[in-house]
Amino acid sequence: MQPDFQLVDTHVHFDVFHSKGEVEAVLARARAAGVRRFVAMGGGPEANALAADCAAQYPGEISFAAGFDRYLAAEAREPAALEKTLDRPGAVAVGEIGLDYHYSPETRDAQRELFAQMLALARARRLPVVIHSREAEDDTIAMLQEHAAAWPGEPGRLGVLHCFTGGPDFVRRVLAVGLFVSFSGITTFRNADSIRAAAQLVPADRLLVETDSPYLAPIPYRGQRNEPAFVVEVARALAAARGATLEDIAQQTTLNAELLFNSTGATR
Repeated sequence: MQPDFQLVDTHVHFDVFHSKGEVEAVLARARAAGVRRFVAMGGGPEANALAADCAAQYPGEISFAAGFDRYLAAEAREPAALEKTLDRPGAVAVGEIGLDYHYSPETRDAQRELFAQMLALARARRLPVVIHSREAEDDTIAMLQEHAAAWPGEPGRLGVLHCFTGGPDFVRRVLAVGLFVSFSGITTFRNADSIRAAAQLVPADRLLVETDSPYLAPIPYRGQRNEPAFVVEVARALAAARGATLEDIAQQTTLNAELLFNSTGATR
């Protein structure tokens, strides 16, 4: 029996599924769970190409983001190749991009330079951004404030902070910049009270859900490989935190995904 709701998983890394020949099986399980659309996430040359290929193989169901993520900050890059990828049908965002001072604090300056370049690219193409931020809150907010001030695109389509792991104070700053906020399986973890408290503060029209597959499987799947079907558990946790129904969360986050990504799954 099909669920009477539909969800959008706004952040999927298809790399592992593709390498194991499991993309179709993973999508079939997601469809059966009520997940009907997906944003395939890039971040580097190979991931960008695969995300675009997934969108080409499943038009109207998968759209994609492409960009140069923070781990490429100290490496040679090919901007022309990224531009070419973003010209492909189904491109709806620049991402995953951002700052991470937890794993690579020694590349802070290079990360900021790369992040600035990606934000400029997003402005040039009027595409929303998909942001990663870890232990870099002040720099992330400062750079996004500059980006927002120069944003020439549609109001309300600046981008999303994905896989939110902060608390109420940080979510207020993210919202003030003008971003959507996306919650992942971490929201279901027992020690995630601050994240759930933050989720209560996000206006309904700025809320998104994701799996960040194949990482961060939600309870009751924690410890397993994550996949898009499990985004239902994220939506269920948000519903509980916000005093809403699963159906309400599904309807609102699907509408939000369509607005932010200009109808996810559709070609530009």
